[in-house]
Amino acid sequence: MQKFFILIAYLPVFSFSIIASSIKNVETFIQNNKGNYLKQSTSKMEITIGTAVFTGTLYNNSSSEVLKAMFPLTIKMTELNENEKYFDLAENLPTSSTAHLPIKSGDLMLYGNNTLVLFYKNFTTSYSYTKLGKIDNPAGLSYALGRGNVTVKFEIN
Repeated sequence: MQKFFILIAYLPVFSFSIIASSIKNVETFIQNNKGNYLKQSTSKMEITIGTAVFTGTLYNNSSSEVLKAMFPLTIKMTELNENEKYFDLAENLPTSSTAHLPIKSGDLMLYGNNTLVLFYKNFTTSYSYTKLGKIDNPAGLSYALGRGNVTVKFEIN
């Protein structure tokens, strides 16, 4: 009988652990600008710029998987057009580029097959990019990146 009461006492704790684990592993879908749905992974990344730390989400695609395998990755990103920082990776990533994307601050994309781009302003473009991920809350991103070249560290959270 005592074992029964112990089992009943731990049942809510055990149930909560299972639910929490399930929520963490749930994959969600996001809609891109062409009405297609992209599977969004729950792979979280941490982006460190100076003393500022941002949390981001990597999309569930082959390009993001190859990029994630490179983490932790510390790179010196180059300023371009007062709206993005970029870095040419040593190896090519798989691509699935889309043209005419509305770019949003915090988007992490691949230009061509090896240029990693982090955007810090919203704008539209006719260039094609492969979506890799995004910073979940880009507030303060522009300030953290500054005006020139900057060192950025990407790692799995």
